Amino acid sequence: MDEKDRILLQLLEENCRTPLSELAVLAEMSEEDARDRIGRLEAAGAIRRYGAVVDWERAGDGNVAAVIELKVSPERDFGYDRIAERIARFPQVRSLRLMTGAYDLQLLVAGPSMHEIARFVAEQIAPMDRIRETATHIIMKTYKENGTVFAEREEVERLPYSF
Repeated sequence: MDEKDRILLQLLEENCRTPLSELAVLAEMSEEDARDRIGRLEAAGAIRRYGAVVDWERAGDGNVAAVIELKVSPERDFGYDRIAERIARFPQVRSLRLMTGAYDLQLLVAGPSMHEIARFVAEQIAPMDRIRETATHIIMKTYKENGTVFAEREEVERLPYSF
């Protein structure tokens, strides 16, 4: 991967719906070169999929999101991989990461209510072999997601001041 590939990846990550002609201009290459590079990046797995950043609160989804942190006992010869593969299969799990720090795994989960998230953790995650401890943090408001700012300041109309 060279610098032009990195530029294309950054542009696609910013907005995957940018027309190929515009990507080519921004990356200073021909459309054919851009198309070939993107195809190669897709085939290599550098581009996993294309998607939208959705503000679910504005969309009226009503789901609750939470960050779940897990302390895990790694498995001999497999480390954290097998437990992570099991956890990743749950549809409630939107992302899963191995982390440094006090906890080993971090999950982003979504559910229809705090009660359902608590139930998911208590009934599905906490009882799993190798899970030593969990910490659940409810997401109250999202300000920025995947590089997209959600919180927009409302313009306050100031009234004229006079004596």
